[in-house]
Amino acid sequence: MTAPSADSASLPSPADVGFEITARHGERARAGTLTTPHGEIATPAFIPVGTKATVKAVLPESMSDLGAQALLANAYHLYLQPGHDLVDEAGGLGRFMNWPGPTYTDSGGFQVMSLGAGFQKVLSSEFSGGAKARTANGEDDAVREGKERLAHVDDDGVTFRSFINGDVHRFTPEISMQIQHGLGADIMFAFDELTTLMNSRGYQEQALERTRLWAIRCLAEHARLTAERTHRPYQQLWGVIQGAQYEDLRRQAARDLGAMDVEGWSFDGFGIGGALEKENLGTIVGWVTEELPENKARHLLGISEVDDLFVAIAAGADTFDCVSPSRVARNSAVYTRTGRVNLTGAKYRRQFAPIDEDCDCYTCTHYTAAYVHHLFRAKEMLSSTLCTIHNERFVVRLVDRIRASLLSGDFDALREETTGAYYGSPR
Repeated sequence: MTAPSADSASLPSPADVGFEITARHGERARAGTLTTPHGEIATPAFIPVGTKATVKAVLPESMSDLGAQALLANAYHLYLQPGHDLVDEAGGLGRFMNWPGPTYTDSGGFQVMSLGAGFQKVLSSEFSGGAKARTANGEDDAVREGKERLAHVDDDGVTFRSFINGDVHRFTPEISMQIQHGLGADIMFAFDELTTLMNSRGYQEQALERTRLWAIRCLAEHARLTAERTHRPYQQLWGVIQGAQYEDLRRQAARDLGAMDVEGWSFDGFGIGGALEKENLGTIVGWVTEELPENKARHLLGISEVDDLFVAIAAGADTFDCVSPSRVARNSAVYTRTGRVNLTGAKYRRQFAPIDEDCDCYTCTHYTAAYVHHLFRAKEMLSSTLCTIHNERFVVRLVDRIRASLLSGDFDALREETTGAYYGSPR
């Protein structure tokens, strides 16, 4: 069955999408406009995560109201449930979830690593020393303590077990492209191997070469599917830069993917991935952006902390995504201009004022911290909805303010003021 499409009368082509820089600040920071078939994204921009075609506890309409310009969904999870073929039949991700704006999908590479080895992408200096690994064959077979390896990587792809029912599945670059084309997002990411900080230098080199070869295969399959699926608007394919914390590997990956050409097809933008320590974030992003083409957008995967956003933007990143704002919200943690707080604390029981007096979100303009405190204590589902709206708005609004500061030339002043208030001293 051919999927219905609201865009079939006038389908954007590769020439109709792209990235334009509108302002610069310092050596690498920039503001720009990213054009997609479903609208423009003014950058820098935070892209909230709707893993399973939903931002947990929040309506898509609410995400639009709080200022989200685009949403990112997870190819791995949507492949397992309900299936990319069903989403394709529904008309694609945006139509399926009633989201009219731009959409991103990741390749599934992060979930393969996370579920395969039990490690997460942790921006903390405690990661290397605090996360102990069980190693059957040395540090390149690292598995987090108490976890079972659910994925196995080879040169052709990855075999893994479903976390839902234990069924065995296989991802290759071609399959990842087929899944993401079926999901129909405006921006897709090439299939890559995400290593951990527990892996050796030798394995990092092997994985980087494997990712490079997979990138070639992704471009070839993307070209084939684009020619075949003429009922849908053009989907951008972005390459993913790995290399852990090694400068030569990061720069090599950026040069390789930045110049990659497969029978006239090249990447439309780039994702910067991989586990790394927080204190090295700006340095690593800087290595990569120095090597990548200036006229293509860069997405930093898995970032939302206040200081990390300023650091990454100063180093040349354009868009970001992270599950943290919604995840911590469901556990009663909320962002305020003076830091993150937990609303289950006793002091909020009688705070008959907004969570943050400076916030313009729906939650803060309609409800008190005391009420939300009560919802969490009473284990009411509305608590997750209200706090997620607040946290997502907090991060979206912050990045909007950073974009405005790049246009006005006030980036450094905003950075000092914001991080000083949030952390107690500027960062």
